[in-house]
Amino acid sequence: MPWDYPQPFTQPAAPQAQDIDGLNHTNNAVYVQWCEKTAWAHSRALGLDLHDYHRLDRAMAIRRSAYDYLLPSVVGDALTLGTWLVASDGKLTMERRFQLIRNHDQATVLRGHWELVCIELGSGKPRRMPEEFCRAYLPALATR
Repeated sequence: MPWDYPQPFTQPAAPQAQDIDGLNHTNNAVYVQWCEKTAWAHSRALGLDLHDYHRLDRAMAIRRSAYDYLLPSVVGDALTLGTWLVASDGKLTMERRFQLIRNHDQATVLRGHWELVCIELGSGKPRRMPEEFCRAYLPALATR
């Protein structure tokens, strides 16, 4: 597939009837939900899950998100959603990218991007990434 970055973490996706909106294509909010589920699956694959976030009293929270909806998808489309961690200062911030590809023609349906900041769950305030975050996430940073 024509991925924007090498070696994406991928998850299959397929619009269901309940995902289709009044314009007869997949509702934009569904793509956002798929991105969130795929980001968590990627984090778990890297060794950090929600339990670890609570144990460490830290989380990578979305500070900003942006999505480019490039093409519609419909019921019956087989899609693959890829994600990467692409940048981090190793202290407070990370950047995650998404790309959704329609399998049959390899067309990119969506691109997304999150700016993440490490927060202390108890206070909601920005805090330095714990060493466990650095060990899991920093080696996974993609390069073009």
